[in-house]
Amino acid sequence: MTFRGDGPLDTSGVSGSGGGGRIAIGGGVGIIVAIVAVLFGVNPGDILGGGGGSGSSVAGQSTSDQQIDNQIRSCTIAKANTDTICRIVATTNSLDRVWPTLIEGYVKPKTRIFAQSVTTDGCGTASSDVGPFYCPGDQTAYFDPTFFATLADRLGGSDAPLAQEYVVAHEFGHHVQNLMGTMDKAQRLGSAGPTSGSVRLELQADCYAGVWAYHADKGPDAMLEPLTQQQISDVIVTAKAIGDDTLSGNNDSEGWTHGSSAQRVRWFSTGYQSGDPRSCDTFSARSL
Repeated sequence: MTFRGDGPLDTSGVSGSGGGGRIAIGGGVGIIVAIVAVLFGVNPGDILGGGGGSGSSVAGQSTSDQQIDNQIRSCTIAKANTDTICRIVATTNSLDRVWPTLIEGYVKPKTRIFAQSVTTDGCGTASSDVGPFYCPGDQTAYFDPTFFATLADRLGGSDAPLAQEYVVAHEFGHHVQNLMGTMDKAQRLGSAGPTSGSVRLELQADCYAGVWAYHADKGPDAMLEPLTQQQISDVIVTAKAIGDDTLSGNNDSEGWTHGSSAQRVRWFSTGYQSGDPRSCDTFSARSL
């Protein structure tokens, strides 16, 4: 069990939807596409592809999307301990409690939970193949719950609750970067390579996920039960599994977009140990 107590969750910023055709992206792609690519390194260009959802359509939503939306509305804190969709919702609730205490001007992002494909309002159309992503154009984090099975079964990550919550927290980390103007800085440093803007951006998002984990079980408003070392180890297993070197099977860093396994572990741990977003300055770090 990760979440404490029971009662309803705030679902006002969370929706279930998908399908539709391609929407053009305004402005240059480059790093903007890279930051919305899947955590496990799918070609970022895939997110620009067309394609629509399948299943019967009613009022613009597929049947599966409607089911997801209904499930979201039924979520409670207790359900978040056993149900993946409700766990996503509960994690967003926790993140939206923690981040306003850490940075000024925090604005809650939106969250969309989808099946098969989704059309964004600023980053084109994505299929489930691209995994979780954040679109800065519409300030929305997108999740297909089936990703977590892929993460555990195919990529060697953990299917433990906190490992899944780490993925959600990582995408919210991109939202924090968007609010703080960090994405503009990353764009100037390139989209691939061991010291690229993309790698620095992704490692910082890992660090921000660690910062959230530090605060999420503390204080009277904390939603998480006290975290255990085993739960942190579950996150470490996942961070290792989605490093660029592990996924590619080689150490050629020129194509890296997210950082090595060791780097991802290091920066999550940095955030978790400090609880301070200022410790996450990957753009000034001499060594990543």
